[in-house]
Amino acid sequence: MSAASERFDVAGCGSMVVDAIHSAPRIIGPDEKIALQPDADGVVVRRFVGGVTLNHLGWARILGLRVAAFGKQADDPNGRFLRDGMRRIGIEPSIDVTGSASSFANVYVDPAGARSIYMVRGATAELGPDEIETRHRATIEAARVVTSEVSQVPLAAVRRAFELARASGARTVLDLDVPPADAVPLLGTQEDLHAVLELADVLKPSMSAAVGLVAAREPERIALELASRTGAEAVAITLGARGAILAAGGATFEVAAPRVRVVDTTGAGDAFLGGLLAGMRIGLDWEGAARLGNACGACCCEQLGAFPEAPEALRARVLELWGELGTASALPPLESPETRRGEAVEHFLAVDDFLGMAASELGATAAKLDRGALDRGARLVEGALAAGGRVHVTGVGKPEHVARYAAALLSSTGTPAAFLNATEATHGGVGQLVPGDVVIAISNSGETQELLGAVAAARGRDARVLAVTSRADSSLGRQADVVIEARVAHEGGPLDLAPRLSVLAETLVLAALSVALQEARGLTRADYARLHPAGALGRKSREL
Repeated sequence: MSAASERFDVAGCGSMVVDAIHSAPRIIGPDEKIALQPDADGVVVRRFVGGVTLNHLGWARILGLRVAAFGKQADDPNGRFLRDGMRRIGIEPSIDVTGSASSFANVYVDPAGARSIYMVRGATAELGPDEIETRHRATIEAARVVTSEVSQVPLAAVRRAFELARASGARTVLDLDVPPADAVPLLGTQEDLHAVLELADVLKPSMSAAVGLVAAREPERIALELASRTGAEAVAITLGARGAILAAGGATFEVAAPRVRVVDTTGAGDAFLGGLLAGMRIGLDWEGAARLGNACGACCCEQLGAFPEAPEALRARVLELWGELGTASALPPLESPETRRGEAVEHFLAVDDFLGMAASELGATAAKLDRGALDRGARLVEGALAAGGRVHVTGVGKPEHVARYAAALLSSTGTPAAFLNATEATHGGVGQLVPGDVVIAISNSGETQELLGAVAAARGRDARVLAVTSRADSSLGRQADVVIEARVAHEGGPLDLAPRLSVLAETLVLAALSVALQEARGLTRADYARLHPAGALGRKSREL
């Protein structure tokens, strides 16, 4: 990968979760119940940004790395909460927001910092390898390191992300957070799990997950055997207050953790991985990188929640703990999100969100396009032309521009069509119609009054109506002879109001109609050349 193509030090795909943290007197077992207790501020439940991947990206970010998160969420309160948290500390989100619901977890923490976690995967579970390919490939190819996890993301999606990363020259890092028995078949197949493990350059398994992979029980032997089996250049296993065990180059070494007052152990392993990534980025050896990881993990334990919401203070504390371990090296500066915006990065956040949404919405429009309705529409037009009628295309507002384009496209591909000005239609413009003509009327809502007036006037001239709208049961749909639906769930953009994706969906449907009509009319290359006597397309159509 060339330096010019690198945009991120790390791009991560995986669990991005709203953690609802409850303070409990103790962690209870089956058939028990217990009253939750308020914290010192009288609060029983606090919400935090969290998730295996988002946590380690956050800690890597506060240590100065350029970081992106990619994956799938929903355009819901939890999703907006997560994306706001990313932006606050400068993580660039490249998120498809068309999922069913954003992920969340209920976390119960006792006074000693022990916890139990119940996760709802939501949209994370819906991420497929095809979306990795079409939606997130550019982010992967712009990263020096690509990370993911075995926790919530389907294994096939992780596999494709790592394949693309390897192909682009990026290193791959995998957080194995659940035992294989929990990963298969919930997250995918045994084959996919093995493939993901073998594609990882660095493995960071939890102890419980590691024990499920090898027969050994000692962390040193587990780490060595995993490295040997998978071919990973390094395997790191976190051991809580004891620190971490690493296997690299055929040897193992244990790195101690600093002693701190534990408030909450949630995400300590994630923070460790963030520090390890930063150590890798600045060129530390594995032992030095692990010490930085341990400093991050210990710092994480001193706060409630796992995400680094106070970047400058937490960075300073990490550096202090790192110094206590006897290691100190220069880290990249911590640029504020405002500085990054000054470097023309911020506007790409909304752009990436929009492009991801566009790919998903238009893909869904194409998949749901009613071929029967498309055929009936083509037959309606063909019948009118055969009887000597004409085709007119109309719309109001942004659909007016779509109508002008559709009329031009149809005419250039063998279906003569003219634009009908809907606003002027009720002031004499409808005179361009004769009985038997077809009017193609475009409206997302199907309730635009000026368009409905034009359609009524066209009906008064005994014209037939083909509607392109998001709702067959709209006022426009009810007046039409044929309805082709072009429906999107979101418009895209920061406010999700301006007609962006609905216009693209209407254009897609009308382009499909033009293909059906061109095929029905048997347009040949020679016919196309006669319709384009000049220009580059005309010349191309006449080439053998």
